[in-house]
Amino acid sequence: MIKRLNVNYNENNGQVLPGYTQSIGFIGTARPTIGFVFGSQSDVRFEAARNGWLTTFPEFNEQFIKRTNKQLNITATAQPVQDLTIDLVADRQFSSSLQENFKIESGEYIVQTPNTFGNFSISTMMLGTFFSKSDEFTSDNFETFKDNRIVIANRVLSDRGGADEGVDADGFPTRYGNTSQDVLLPAFFAAYTGQDVNRVNLDAFRDIPIPNWNIKYTGLMRNKWFKKKFKRFSLSHGYRAAYSINNYQSNLERQNGNIDPENQDFLSENIISNVVLTDQFNPLMRVDFEMKNSMSVVAEVRADRALSLSFDNNLLTEINGKEYTIGLGYRFKDVKFVTNIGGEKQRLKGDLNLKADVTLRDNITIIRNLDLDNNQITSGQNLLSVKFTADYALSKSLNALFFYDHSFSQFAVSTAFPQTTINTGFTLRYNFGN
Repeated sequence: MIKRLNVNYNENNGQVLPGYTQSIGFIGTARPTIGFVFGSQSDVRFEAARNGWLTTFPEFNEQFIKRTNKQLNITATAQPVQDLTIDLVADRQFSSSLQENFKIESGEYIVQTPNTFGNFSISTMMLGTFFSKSDEFTSDNFETFKDNRIVIANRVLSDRGGADEGVDADGFPTRYGNTSQDVLLPAFFAAYTGQDVNRVNLDAFRDIPIPNWNIKYTGLMRNKWFKKKFKRFSLSHGYRAAYSINNYQSNLERQNGNIDPENQDFLSENIISNVVLTDQFNPLMRVDFEMKNSMSVVAEVRADRALSLSFDNNLLTEINGKEYTIGLGYRFKDVKFVTNIGGEKQRLKGDLNLKADVTLRDNITIIRNLDLDNNQITSGQNLLSVKFTADYALSKSLNALFFYDHSFSQFAVSTAFPQTTINTGFTLRYNFGN
């Protein structure tokens, strides 16, 4: 049933070694190494220092840089039965950049303040928690997230083989409190992806992307009744989900020890400002058909959410959105008009295409606090949009279009006023081609 499979993996690596005093290339020299000349990413810093190829100028302060960028994209098309097409997509992106100052003493390369930073994204699955109850007052997934922390804290302690130093005032293992980044991230991921908290991966970076999909079914047209009434009839469904770390960097505080002086927890290897989980049904369901009498209908429901966990203030920002669209279209064939354009009477004959779309979107943003039972709505709106177009071919090359767009939005917070926008007009298009 697999009709197409495409796997694309790209990896780009690079190094910048400043202060190199020798000539380079493969014309006349093979320094610093043959492999480096032809693109090898083997580390040449220490060998170059031993050979005296790096500057010893005491005020030299340019940084050594090493970059890595990896991208994996997998796409596939499957047809398990006739007229049912499933498009699968999975991807993973990882970038890392190491920057460090250095100095040369007695032929030795001495590292100073190395700092690694980058970002990460991978396709995932959050289908099991999408329809859980979530509003301004309660959230089943958020409660699960809070309950997961104690389980993850004990797992991290066991996994890292640390000494059991008892528990803190909240009942969490000492060194792995309820606000530790190493505890919060796996607990958050398990709660909103629906994974078992006792088995979820404790690492911040996942290795295996989970496929997302688009599904389209046109098999109803094989039924006699549908074939008699419709020119086309299709059903569509799509789902996308991703786990992202927008920015991470080395925790330079670990140079002074592994214990956080404020809460006595172990310091994480990397500082992550926030992690984001997003998923969307795009669409949840779409019905698209055209009848024999030239009437066309599109009905669509979309839903999406975005969850951003900040490790700076232990706040979870949750955005939920729903969108409903109904579209109607009708074609009047061979509509005749009589005009006096240019003072000369002319008869026009062409198809008149009418199309109207009504969309209602409801989205809301809620901030949830891990430390306090205090959820707040910070933004959101109800948006009603009406679009209408009338398209008529004045001649083979000249086309006229009338459009009318009307949108009304009412915001969820009292500090924003309702807004209405109306956009209407005509468009004339002339085709100079054949």
